[in-house]
Amino acid sequence: MTQGLRNRRRVSGRPHAARLLIVPLLLSLPCVGWAQEVPPPDVDGPLDAMPDIGVDWPDMQQSDDVEPLPSDPADAQVDAAPNAEPVQVAEPDVDATGVDADSFADTGEERRYMVSLNGLDAIADPQFTLRFDELSVLRQGQSKPANLAQINRRIKEDSELLDRLLRAKGYYAARIRGAVSAPAAGSDRLSVIFNIVPGTQYLLESVDVEGLAETGEREAKLREAFPPKAGDPIDADRILAGRDAMATALSESGFPFAKVDEPEVRIDHEDRKGDLDMIVTPGGYRTFGAIRMSDERLFDAHHVQEIARFDPGDTYMASDVEDLRRAIVATGLVSTVSLKPVDAGDGEHVDLAVDTRPAPLRTIAGELGYGTGEGYRAEASWQHRNFFPPEGAVTLRGVIGTQEQTASFTYRRSNFKRRDNVLTGLLSISNIRRDAYDARTINLSGAIERQTNILFQKNWVWRVGAELIASDEADAFSGGARRTFLIAAVPLSLTYDGSDDLLNPTKGFRLGGRVSPELSFQNTTFGYAKVQVDGSVYQPMNDRVVVAARARFGTILGSTVDQIAPSRRFYAGGGASVRGYGYQAIGPRYGEDDDPVGGKSLAEFSLEARVRFGNFGVVPFVDAGNISTSFLPRFRDLRIGAGMGVRYYSNFGPIRVDVGTPINPQTGDPKIAVYVSLGQAF
Repeated sequence: MTQGLRNRRRVSGRPHAARLLIVPLLLSLPCVGWAQEVPPPDVDGPLDAMPDIGVDWPDMQQSDDVEPLPSDPADAQVDAAPNAEPVQVAEPDVDATGVDADSFADTGEERRYMVSLNGLDAIADPQFTLRFDELSVLRQGQSKPANLAQINRRIKEDSELLDRLLRAKGYYAARIRGAVSAPAAGSDRLSVIFNIVPGTQYLLESVDVEGLAETGEREAKLREAFPPKAGDPIDADRILAGRDAMATALSESGFPFAKVDEPEVRIDHEDRKGDLDMIVTPGGYRTFGAIRMSDERLFDAHHVQEIARFDPGDTYMASDVEDLRRAIVATGLVSTVSLKPVDAGDGEHVDLAVDTRPAPLRTIAGELGYGTGEGYRAEASWQHRNFFPPEGAVTLRGVIGTQEQTASFTYRRSNFKRRDNVLTGLLSISNIRRDAYDARTINLSGAIERQTNILFQKNWVWRVGAELIASDEADAFSGGARRTFLIAAVPLSLTYDGSDDLLNPTKGFRLGGRVSPELSFQNTTFGYAKVQVDGSVYQPMNDRVVVAARARFGTILGSTVDQIAPSRRFYAGGGASVRGYGYQAIGPRYGEDDDPVGGKSLAEFSLEARVRFGNFGVVPFVDAGNISTSFLPRFRDLRIGAGMGVRYYSNFGPIRVDVGTPINPQTGDPKIAVYVSLGQAF
């Protein structure tokens, strides 16, 4: 096919034409943003060939039947350029530094050197500079002494590298000359100077993308996906980016079996132009068909279709397939998953063959800890993530601690009926003894919600739930006497997340609200509603500093504080509230022991500066908050805490350690409080 392609073009009128594959131009050159590191050349070893660059250019060595390269108008410039002598071991006169050639040439003395490139200011972009710095043997060895023979060998290597880099940008007639000179005044390093005249940048005379006619009405749109056109420079990066864009456009337009051949450029040195050819094989337009599962132990094809963002009959899009793959990974039930488009055989549809390998489904976890104001705590849990397929997880959890004893059973069904919906059910029995209250509680609750996660952070998150609670509680208001509460609640919440990261936001904002209408049966029946609003904003000051602020307001509409069950009131203080104070320690206190009693209204504020240094950071912060027994919080009674935090930015999110102290403490408040958790404070 390639030979036929050449025969169709005007080769006979191009005596200097040479066929050139674009891919080898960049085969050995690192691209900006590549994850892999390019190993540095061994500058102390044999320098026979530059690592990873061994492609022979069709036009680098002229054969007997090819005429010499025509002169370039830039030749006159390079001949007149200063310090443009050929690379040679010379014996220059003693310069101003007092160093002559004999002292480092004849004796083989090793000297350090500096490298500079002249003549590239107009064309060297960051990518060009990065590639040279990564692959240059001179750059890699300039921190170590070398003799003139070694330096000259490296100059030859780097001259070939520069020629390759310039060709990748369309400069096929560049003149590159390197020289070594004595150290400049005030320096002890030799000067290695490349004087470069790029010459004329070759342009594309024609661009021929064959095969798109088979795409029918989509041809015009697909042609727009390939930017190079006649008159553009022969830029290898741009051409290869166009090839990738074409492949992506085809895969996003209903062509799952499309193939895009490597672009080919035929260079005409006489006219300093080139012809670009690329062959596309669309492979036929397809829409989504059925999902085929090779193993249905975890879930069946129907469930996979429920979590897909496409329906049968929709235009095939590779991004939809990748999105589905990530969603299957996010279930936590698979160790590996592959999705392969398979022709349905009817010429219209493409099926998806889904192959999964189950991950371990059972987890046993444990936790031991101690917290100021909370005492000792031990927690253990057992979970089966697919006890009720599909994605029906069961968790048994137990807590034994100084202030808490809990046993619970949780059912969680992920991707319930549709993508990202979660159905949960909870049955728990707990005995909690805090400074604020003592509660023995049975809780039966359920909810359906739309959740966010690290893989798929969502803007809108909501939750609709129902709770039935039986609780025997005592607090300071009751004077130690226990009261039994029967509570029915319907908590509703809605949150908008406009931040850029779930665990470590650096810009944007979040705003959420929660309303929980509740009925309480305790001697008499009465109702009330808990309302809470949370907001936070994140403002980057520069690449290292982010200023974050948070505000929270809450109120209980109806009833009085002493009527409401202690466990249902508002409290403040702790690592997720006002740092520097104990958990639930802020607010009005009552009784002989001066215990906190919670309240009907809440106000909290936080301000912190997140300063990052690589994988670590420091966070100075100021928090303030108060609890009031009235309908509205009293801002004049704000309790203020301040301190400093340390962050370690791991792959899965920041690990935070905050140390705070109360600025205007009440009696009994600690002087210092320490908090450790995953993720930022807000």
